[in-house]
Amino acid sequence: MEKTRELCQAIVADSAFQTMHSDVETFLGDDSAREAYKSVHEKGAELQDKQRIGVELTAQEMTDFELAREELLQNQTVTAFMQAQQELQMLQKQVNDQLGLTIELGRIPTDQELMDASSGGGCCGGSGGGEGGGCGC
Repeated sequence: MEKTRELCQAIVADSAFQTMHSDVETFLGDDSAREAYKSVHEKGAELQDKQRIGVELTAQEMTDFELAREELLQNQTVTAFMQAQQELQMLQKQVNDQLGLTIELGRIPTDQELMDASSGGGCCGGSGGGEGGGCGC
């Protein structure tokens, strides 16, 4: 657990992480940016729901949504938030993959094992497991 805390401290101390976290906090503190993001997100979900049940979308609905989406993407606070959110999710996945595979293998995984695992193959659950796959399963 001590080493895990050290890893967490290293992540938090990283300048790129601090920038991403700051971008998220800036977005969360900007009511108009949050409201615009929420509105476009909800409208997109509504249109997807209509399509899923077989309702054909009108040209006006699609145009209105695209205009709202384009306007949203002009907001630097929103685009920085979206980028930060994506990068933070990727960081979390990479850390989870590395830790999970380390625990599963009982050793630090190779770069190839990490690539195999992240692409759906790999250790014990895909095409790379067993003999010749580098996993001890």
